[in-house]
Amino acid sequence: MNRPEPLADVHRMPDVQSAPDHRELAIDRVGIRGLRYPLPIADRDGTQTTIAQCSVFVALPADRKGTHMSRLVALLEERAVPGAEPIGVHALRAMVDTLVARLDAPGGSIELAFPFFLRKLAPVSGIASLLDYEARLCGELREGRYVQEIGVSVPVTSLCPSSKEISEYGAHNQRSIITIRARTAAPVFLADLVRVAESEASSELFGILKRADEKFVTEHAYDNPRFVEDLVRGVAARLDNDARLDGFVVEAENFESIHNHSAYARIARGL
Repeated sequence: MNRPEPLADVHRMPDVQSAPDHRELAIDRVGIRGLRYPLPIADRDGTQTTIAQCSVFVALPADRKGTHMSRLVALLEERAVPGAEPIGVHALRAMVDTLVARLDAPGGSIELAFPFFLRKLAPVSGIASLLDYEARLCGELREGRYVQEIGVSVPVTSLCPSSKEISEYGAHNQRSIITIRARTAAPVFLADLVRVAESEASSELFGILKRADEKFVTEHAYDNPRFVEDLVRGVAARLDNDARLDGFVVEAENFESIHNHSAYARIARGL
């Protein structure tokens, strides 16, 4: 039966990763990708635990053979234990700083993609339910400069203005996805970006709707028709006026109900 090596013996083992490399080529990014981990995420309305798809990288100097991959996982493990400080737009910088210090690296980055939930109230009945969104948090320290991006993908309803105008009754509508990716100069909550996207749609979505709610949502969408062009322009106009942002990308995709293709639009500023 093999027994674990005593800790003192482990410390005497060769550290191959720290050995020199004769090719002397620096590596921009090396680390782990695609690791799923349960992590607490903090946002405007508190903290929720979710399953994040994690990528953690460091820059590797030309004179070093490899990096210590286990230390990258250990950084996530520290945030997964009960009582650990949650990760959010206000805390990601500290996590990246810790990463770079522990690996003695000239730079590093952390990317987290995860389902994010908001509790919403139905517009008439007031019944509460959760709705899920896809979210991203990314922080990178390179050449002494820290850059952070946050992003959300928001499902909404869009109703076609042309269909409403030319039809005797009704209008075709579809579920759409509005995706926002923003570079932040000051803290911005994920819930803030969700609210921006939903406000520019024909209607937002809800987890539970009673009949009175369904009537309201259907009529509200009919009174607020939006082309895919309207979706990205409306969101971009709001983000343009947000001093907390250094740049953004807005995309909208309508999964058409009367075509076998999607309608798509994109606006980018500063990214």
